[in-house]
Amino acid sequence: MALYPRYAPEFKVLINGDPLPSALKASVTSISYQDGIEGADRVEVTFANPDLRWLDHPLLQVDNSFKLSIGYSPDPLEEVFVGEITGIEPAFPGNGMPTIKVAAQDLLQRLTHGKVDRAFYVSVPKTANFPLPDVAVAAIVSGTNLLIPYPDPVGGALSILLTVGTYIVAPQLAQKSIRRQESESDFDFLASIAKQNGWEMYIDHTLEPRGYVLRFQFLVQDYSPSLTLKWGQSLTDFTPRLTTVGDVFGVSARIWISAIKMEFVIVVGWDFDRATINLAVYPGVGRLDQLLGEKAAKTISIKPNGFPNSLQAILGELLPRLNNRLTGSGSTIGNPQIKAARVINLEGLGDQFGGLYRITQATHTLDSGGYKTSFQARKEVWFGSIPVPKSPSGLLRLQGQRVG
Repeated sequence: MALYPRYAPEFKVLINGDPLPSALKASVTSISYQDGIEGADRVEVTFANPDLRWLDHPLLQVDNSFKLSIGYSPDPLEEVFVGEITGIEPAFPGNGMPTIKVAAQDLLQRLTHGKVDRAFYVSVPKTANFPLPDVAVAAIVSGTNLLIPYPDPVGGALSILLTVGTYIVAPQLAQKSIRRQESESDFDFLASIAKQNGWEMYIDHTLEPRGYVLRFQFLVQDYSPSLTLKWGQSLTDFTPRLTTVGDVFGVSARIWISAIKMEFVIVVGWDFDRATINLAVYPGVGRLDQLLGEKAAKTISIKPNGFPNSLQAILGELLPRLNNRLTGSGSTIGNPQIKAARVINLEGLGDQFGGLYRITQATHTLDSGGYKTSFQARKEVWFGSIPVPKSPSGLLRLQGQRVG
């Protein structure tokens, strides 16, 4: 348990490395920090602007560096955001106080500037061009934007194995897997690669140097909850959404392998009873319903760009569909440790709607009403087979107005 009740929210803003002057900080009326696993994180700070005194202040200008720390006084604050000011929005109402809203985004927004044409490969003399693994492509694009790539060990190893294995078995097929960026922004290009590999792409503000580490996290891992919330105590409210719309048995692809002049059907599906991913390969003879029976009605067929990319394309289509079956949104007292991509344990919601969820977006708000945190989360299909801790040992458990 912490030594102090959670009654005194506090924040610190650094612009160009300097803290806000006391008078400017006292003019802050609200702060909203949105942290997610899709797109750039964002902070909005609204200042009261009496007599337009802050209208042309040098700190409130675009392109200035911006850092935000939040928490509770007198405990140490946690730095949760590093980025740049990307927008200034003054308001001059007919009645009421003029305001200035400052918007900042993390450095992922750098990837949205401009479009590029290029290909990623290594020329092998007297042989052919060797396609770079996706993990290497992600590292190169990150580096050109002055970001530090942090590939997931499992996801990165899989991308290397697929690339090397394909090149060894069928060098002529490997040429089709060369990544080509054609009039795309770096963000759109990397987002596409991340989806095909089952990665989440986001700036991890917990790693040093803060704000510069671009994380590529593989979906099928990281199950340990870092936080336990209980409805009626630390969890203020929670609204789950269970839908069978878009339910699928699996994803299939027909693949022609010219080296052996044969067609195959690859099917990857989820076994809800055993909580496992199943891979099946059939000779490409007959229709899908003849191969899968009644399961064919809930199987999505895709057309990948050749055999080398087939498994990546299948997983990129299957995993998001599986993980959007049960989602939810909730809120609690403000807690800077509620972050996107982390796993939380929800108690007091029954067996079906309680248990482990992965946070997909968190919004921290500090205003006249205090400090509150709202979040969106998803129950990933494999969470059902993972034992949930029954005691608070090793977990951060919120109780009432205190944090331990």
